[in-house]
Order: sequence, then C-alpha cells, then structure tokens
Amino acid sequence: MFHSHAVLQSRWYRTENHSGLRHGWPRIPLPNSKELLLASAELGRKVADVLDPETDVDEVTTGVIRPEMKVIGVATRVGGGNLDPQAGDLAVTASWGHAGKGGVTMPGRGKIILRPYSPEERVAVEQGAEALGLSAEEAFAQLGDQAVDVYLNDLAYWRCVPARVWSYTIGGYQVMKKWLSYRERPLLGRDLKPAEVREVMRMARRIAAILLLQPALDANYLAVKENTWEWKAPA
Repeated sequence: MFHSHAVLQSRWYRTENHSGLRHGWPRIPLPNSKELLLASAELGRKVADVLDPETDVDEVTTGVIRPEMKVIGVATRVGGGNLDPQAGDLAVTASWGHAGKGGVTMPGRGKIILRPYSPEERVAVEQGAEALGLSAEEAFAQLGDQAVDVYLNDLAYWRCVPARVWSYTIGGYQVMKKWLSYRERPLLGRDLKPAEVREVMRMARRIAAILLLQPALDANYLAVKENTWEWKAPA
C-alpha cells in the first residue's frame, strides 16, 4: 500500500499515466528488488502521514519544526500585536463563501495578497531545503516563487503561504480555499476557534511538505520504472 502511495504521488508517474488515472485503472509498477520496494514503501509512509490530518508529522507539525515550516501560515495581525478571539479577530468575513440555492455553499473570491518572499522567509526556505538535501532553486520550484498572505478578515491573515501550496488541489478542489469557503461567519454561525486557525497553518505546512517530497518521489518512481518486476506468462 505505501509503495502505491509513493508512486501515485509522483508527478512523473501522473503525467505518464494520465489516461489510466482518469479512467480509474492506473497500473502501479512493482520493483524487482526488496531494497527498492522497502525504500519506496518508506517514502509512501511519509506521504500517508502528511496527508492524514490525525497524524502528527515530526518536524512539520510537531517536535522541532524545520526552518521553512516555521514561517509558513503564521496567523498574523495587520500592524502587529496579538489576535484577540474575544474581539472578533478570528471571524472569517473576507467573502470566501456564501449560501447558494438549496443550501449549497458557493465559493467566493476572498482576499489574498500575492507578494515576494521577505528576506527572512527566503533564508528559512533555503535552510530547510539544505536540511532536505535540496538546492534553494529546487525548493522554490516546488513551493512557488511568491508567497500568499491569506486573509480571514481585514485585520487577520495567515502569513506566507507559498503560492503552490495555496493553489494545491485534491480531487479538483483547491484545498485551502475550499476549507475557507465553508467557514465564512454567516455560514458557520460563529468565529473560528484558535485551534482551527492553527489547523489552517498545519494544513499549509502539510501541503508544503508534500511538495518538497516531489523530487524524491519522482526519483523513486523513475528508479522503480527502470527496475520493474517482469511478470512471466504461466507455462
């Protein structure tokens, strides 16, 4: 199972097997050695842990957080200072969603600011990349070359969501934007709780972790592809 996770998350695999994936019949290559299979399964386990919001991931959501993760998705108050839940600072009112016909939630435009990374943010990404064995260029290629500040309202925002984290989709839906569309205050009936604000930060960091695994996932797929078990027809 974990080997399948690793293969399916490779962009090289998804590009080369687009038709099979669309028709729900992808073929997963099986490596011809125990070593390759175990290495692939270990990589797939990391992917599974990152995708599971109930599983803490060391250096990403728990433990000693990696440098690049520390700067991603930090809840911030415009002008500085602390956010005050009692004063309504955590209300989602930036038009991320509204009620449509039949009670269906319709997405809105919301409010984001696309900007260059600050010098401190760039240094943090570079340090994190080095720890992962990536160059700074590889890290920014995966995360995107700009940062997005994502606003709850006119006062509060999640700072430094990498552009490709913000645009990341699962099942055709933009993950973070979809989550926000259901949390607009008129729809939710309340402000966000501090734990929910932190969960958005963790969501952004999990997606960043998946993106930063892409070079390893692609290398793993290519290694498996070049060393695939040959199935022999029965005699």
